[in-house]
Amino acid sequence: MQIKIHREGWTYFIVSIIFTIISFPFFPIVGLILLIISSYIYYFFRDPKRAIPIEEVIVSPADGIITYIGSSKSPELSEDNQELIKISIFLNIFNVHVNRNPSNGVIKKIKYIHGKFINATLDKSSEYNERNIVCLEDSNKEIIYVTQIAGLIARRIVCDLKEKQIIKKGHRFGIIKFGSRVDLYLPNKYKILVSKGQTVFAGETIISNPNNILEITNSIKD
Repeated sequence: MQIKIHREGWTYFIVSIIFTIISFPFFPIVGLILLIISSYIYYFFRDPKRAIPIEEVIVSPADGIITYIGSSKSPELSEDNQELIKISIFLNIFNVHVNRNPSNGVIKKIKYIHGKFINATLDKSSEYNERNIVCLEDSNKEIIYVTQIAGLIARRIVCDLKEKQIIKKGHRFGIIKFGSRVDLYLPNKYKILVSKGQTVFAGETIISNPNNILEITNSIKD
């Protein structure tokens, strides 16, 4: 099965391959090391297809392990500072780093905040690290926030969304390069269907079922 890579990875991959080819005839050991690096770059930027639920549910915006679920104030982008449920997902260097929309809806606001690059497993990274906050209105007219957070190694956050853009659940919207974290903020009335320590997959794992759909069996591949 062929696995494509995210467009953000092509520059890294091509440059690494060129240096690998140049190095092999003269410095075989260096060439071998560069080949391993090239293979990892391809692996890191992989962008596999996902089975996206058709029903109106909230799906994970990122691959990784859930490190926190609990009550939290809405991020800086909010004007009312309301209490929401925050789900934090940590992405290590081996996870797929392509981010996907958690819900159908409309993008209301986007704000990029420059900051530090402390370990993304720490909860304080939500407040101090470099991050990109996306505010969207879902199909239930409820406000949801997705925050892409740079980590200890990550140094670039990519977000392809624009304000007033209509989005589809499970579609790709960006990537965080080389280790990171994603926080998802949902209304308190939304029942959370995942637990701390659980591994989730972007666009595929159902985080919440706000409309109380009893059975979810249909999905599309993207």
